[in-house]
Amino acid sequence: MRELRERVAAGLTTTFASHYTREVSLAEALHPEALATYSKQATGEKYLIAPHLA
Repeated sequence: MRELRERVAAGLTTTFASHYTREVSLAEALHPEALATYSKQATGEKYLIAPHLA
């Protein structure tokens, strides 16, 4: 188990890294225009909903 944990931890910035097209606040994510944009599920486009943003 320890070896597997170390392997996953080592890959957090490479193998398991995520890149986001944009970060949106929770309030912004609820707007119909924003919802239509990020719900397309386009390849290579990820949106991170970050509740801490104003």
